[in-house]
Amino acid sequence: MAHPKQERLDRMLALLSPAARLGSGPLARLMRGGGLHCVFQPLGDLREGSIFAHEALIRGPEGSALHTPDVLLDLARREGLLLDFELVCVFTALRDWGDHGAPGRLFVNISADALVHAVALCGERRLGETVRAFGVSARMLVFEITEHERVTDMPALREAIREVHACGARLALDDFGDGRSSLRLWSEVKPDFVKIDRYFIHDISEHPENLQMLQAIKGIADVFGTTLIAEGIETRDDLRALRDLAIPYGQGWVLGRPARTPREAIDGPALDVLQDRRVAVLPHLGQTARPGILRSLMVVQAPTVTPATSNDEVAALLQERVDLHALAVVDGTRPVALINRQQFMNHYATLYFREVHGRKPCIVFANSTPRVVELDCDVDQLVGILTSQDQRYLSDGYIVTDNGRYVGLGTGDQLVRAVTETRIEAARHANPLTFLPGNIPISMHMQRLLESGTEFVACYADLNNFKPFNDHYGYWRGDQMIRLVARLATTHCDARRDFVGHVGGDDFMLIFQSSNWLQRCKNIVDEFAREALTLFDDGARAMGGIHSEDRHGVRRFFPCTTLAIGAVRIQPGTYRHAEEVANLAAVAKHEAKLASTGVVLHGGELPGPPHNALRALQSVLAA
Repeated sequence: MAHPKQERLDRMLALLSPAARLGSGPLARLMRGGGLHCVFQPLGDLREGSIFAHEALIRGPEGSALHTPDVLLDLARREGLLLDFELVCVFTALRDWGDHGAPGRLFVNISADALVHAVALCGERRLGETVRAFGVSARMLVFEITEHERVTDMPALREAIREVHACGARLALDDFGDGRSSLRLWSEVKPDFVKIDRYFIHDISEHPENLQMLQAIKGIADVFGTTLIAEGIETRDDLRALRDLAIPYGQGWVLGRPARTPREAIDGPALDVLQDRRVAVLPHLGQTARPGILRSLMVVQAPTVTPATSNDEVAALLQERVDLHALAVVDGTRPVALINRQQFMNHYATLYFREVHGRKPCIVFANSTPRVVELDCDVDQLVGILTSQDQRYLSDGYIVTDNGRYVGLGTGDQLVRAVTETRIEAARHANPLTFLPGNIPISMHMQRLLESGTEFVACYADLNNFKPFNDHYGYWRGDQMIRLVARLATTHCDARRDFVGHVGGDDFMLIFQSSNWLQRCKNIVDEFAREALTLFDDGARAMGGIHSEDRHGVRRFFPCTTLAIGAVRIQPGTYRHAEEVANLAAVAKHEAKLASTGVVLHGGELPGPPHNALRALQSVLAA
C-alpha cells in the first residue's frame, strides 16, 4: 500500500502537464521524485518585536547543483515547466508547513497566471478544502503574487482573487517598486499586503531619496488600506529607521535567515533594536528647487502684438495701458520678441520718429532675444536671470509660457521676491552654507523623540564674539568659522544616535541620544577653541583677541571666538511640542554664553570635573 504522502504527491502530479509527468529533464524528474523541500524565513512585527509570519522558499536537494531557486527557475524555463513548477512549489510549501504544525501565517509565492490555474484545478469554492487537507488553515495563508508582468488575463485573475478571499485566505503583492510592478495592478488586485522591494530598503538610513520614496509608498498604502512589509532588511540601522517610519512588518537577514523549521522568535540583535526606545536619526533631504514655482506667482495678463504690428499701434497700446512695463511680440502662440516700454517710448518721442518709423513693423525696435521662462521652471533658471550679465532681463522682465505657448509677462521685482522666498524656504530644510538640516527637520526630529517617549538631551550651540570676528575679517572667513563648528559637531556626534542641525548664522542644535553626550560636547568646545585660533592673524593670537566695534558702535577689545553650548535634559512625558524644547534650549544657550565653562546644563550642575575650554585656549595662546 502506498504511503499517504506519496499518494498525495501522485494526485498532485496527475494534475500537471504531460511535459512534467513524462519529461526526462532534471527538473521534471526531481518534481516527480519529491526532491523539493521548503525553508521558511520569518517576517517580523516591527512594533511588537515578534514573529508575524513565515515565507516559504523552495529548495532542491542540499549539496546538489539543483539546490538554489535561481537554478530551479532557469530549468523550469528551459524545460517549459514554469506553470507546473509553481504548482509543485505551492504543494510543497503547504505540505511542509502542515507537517510542522506551526502557528502564524504562511506566505506562498505564486504568479498571477499560476494562481488562476490553481484555483481552476481546485474547482469552484473548493480552494479552502484543498488548503485544509494539508492541515493548514486557509485564514493563515497568504498568496504572494510574483512576476507582475505576466498578468495575461485580468478578469480571470479578479475571479481567482474572489475565490481566495471567499475561503479566508489573503493576498500580497511582492517586490513593489522593482520596475515591474504597477500601481494599476495594486489598484486592480487590492492586496492585503504589499512587500516593498529591497532596493528602497537597503541602506535607507543613509539615502534620503529612498526615504522619501518610502513615505510616498506609505501614502499609497493608506489610500488602498494596504499593510506594508519591508523586504531585504540587513542592518540594524535600517531596521531602526523602518521601525521609526511606522512600517509594521519586515523581512530580512537581520531578523532571521531561512531555515528548515519555522522560528519562534526573531534574532536577538534585531530584538534589541526593536526594544530600544532610542529613535533613528533619519537622513534629511534638503528641499530642492520646486518646479512650477511660477504657478504661484502673479503673471501679468498682458496683450500681445505681432511682428507686423506698426510702431504707431504699439505706442497707442502702451499709452492706453500705462500699467504695462513691456509688450510681448507673438507669432501665433509663440513669443519671438519683447518691447520694453521705457526704451520704446524714448525712441518714439525722438524727432521725426513717427513720420519715418510710425507705420513700420515694431519688430525692428524689439528685443529679439527675450528671456522666456516656462511655468514649470525651477529656481536655478530664475537665478540665472538675476545673475546674467545682460541686465535688460531685470528691466524688461521675462515672458512666461506654458508648453511653449504665451501666457503672460513677469517683472523683475516679482522675480527677486520669488527667488528670495524660495531660498528662505529651502534653507528651513537644509542650510545652504553647511548643508546640515535646517529648522523644519530639526523640529520634526525633536517631535519624533517626544512622541517616542525616549529621553534625550537638546543642546543649543552658539559662538561667543562671532560678530566682531565677522566684521573684522569679513564674511568669507566668518563662513569658514561656521563650517568649522559644523565639521566638529558632526565629527564628535554619533550619526546613528545624535542629530546635528543648523538653525542659521552661528546657531546650531545638537540633539543627543548618546549617553556620553557631555563628553562629546566638551570635545567639540575644546577642539573648536584650538582650531578657531588658526582663523585669526598672528597679532590677534598674540593679544588673545581683536579690537572691533560693538553693537553700539563703540570700539573695544573682544577675546578670541569660543563656542558655548547650553543643554537641556528632556525626560519622557515632560513636554509635548518641539517648540517648547527649542525655547528651553535657547534659554540654556544664553546661560552658557554668560558662564565661563563652555557647556551649561539648564536646571542643574554638570557632573564630572570642571570644564577646561578656557584653560585649553590659554595654553594654546601661551604656546
